[in-house]
Amino acid sequence: MKVCDFPGFRAGHGFLTLAVTALLANTLFASTLLAQAAAAAPTLPSKTSKPETPAKKETTKESTGGRTPLTEEEKLYIRIYKAANRSVVNISSVSSAEELMTNAMPSEGFGSGFMLKTEAGDGYILTNHHVVRGASHLLVTFYDGTTVQANLVGFDAHTDLAVLKINPPKNLALTPIPLGDSSELEVGRRVLAIGNPFGFDRTLTEGIVSSIGRTIKSENGRLIKGIIQTDAAINPGNSGGPLLDLSGKVVGINTAIFSGTRQSSGISFAIPINIAKNIIPQLIEHHRVLRPELGLDAIPDERGGLRVLRVSPGGPAAQAGIQGPKIMVYRYGDMEWRQMERGFADLIVAVDNQQVNSIDTLMSYIESKKPSQVVTLTVVRSNRLLKIPVKLTVSAQD
Repeated sequence: MKVCDFPGFRAGHGFLTLAVTALLANTLFASTLLAQAAAAAPTLPSKTSKPETPAKKETTKESTGGRTPLTEEEKLYIRIYKAANRSVVNISSVSSAEELMTNAMPSEGFGSGFMLKTEAGDGYILTNHHVVRGASHLLVTFYDGTTVQANLVGFDAHTDLAVLKINPPKNLALTPIPLGDSSELEVGRRVLAIGNPFGFDRTLTEGIVSSIGRTIKSENGRLIKGIIQTDAAINPGNSGGPLLDLSGKVVGINTAIFSGTRQSSGISFAIPINIAKNIIPQLIEHHRVLRPELGLDAIPDERGGLRVLRVSPGGPAAQAGIQGPKIMVYRYGDMEWRQMERGFADLIVAVDNQQVNSIDTLMSYIESKKPSQVVTLTVVRSNRLLKIPVKLTVSAQD
């Protein structure tokens, strides 16, 4: 039998060789890829090997759901509050039937106050006069709920300040808050207020000194100068409470808010503690402030200076010979009338050689003096310049 030599056999044999070669190449390529993939992939533990323990992660209170760490500012606020809280009291009053209302200082039956350290002893509390004004019965409540009766020692309507006296409970540790220096305040300094707004006792609010040197009217119409303006929330019930600096010292007494709704509107006022420092000893010793009195009323004159409008009979100015307006009698036929002629009144142009053009300037200078001191008024009378010494006396209680 003849074996045929098929031409395609060689071709087929070459194809087979090519196919095997290609297969081997593909296998090697695939092996290379698998090796590279294996090198890149994370190592998996074998069934017999012990799982690798992951490194211990550093944990914090935040990550474990614990208490959030306090900021340095928060720590400071808490420290100040804890130090002052025990000395802040809630004051409630039962007033007489007569309702006293003014636009500048709201009449309140409740407010705040704080314990004082005085040379006269313990148990003295400083507050606003409008908090206790007209009260027939006063109660003071401490941080633990203890309530005791208080007595009004003295008050000063000019500055809206009052001092109360209690018998301190023996079971309470009362540490008076140290008094600071309000002259060191600057706009932008942070302050804290503690009080009892709307009866929510010992509430802490914070803000900044918005302005200094403001002027507000006291309840008797006199101007209180040097007032601190702050945006710390002060509401009814805060009156009389302390305004603290960040050293924990009292720099002011919270006294009023500027709002038609009697709620905090970002503008609140406090009496500088330096004013209170001069008032407190007098209220304790004399139950009032012994202010010097000049004994005259005056109004600004269009030509400058102050025209005397009235001289108090028997007062210092009258005794010194200061002249007020003259009452002139005029007649025309059967008619007769009297007319005050201010042109005859003395024109005050200076006090102790300091020029004066407003009654506030004059009164501020007089109030810087003490009763029995002598001031010299420079006056114009009948086109003559006179220097008249006036011995100041004690003013009557407001």
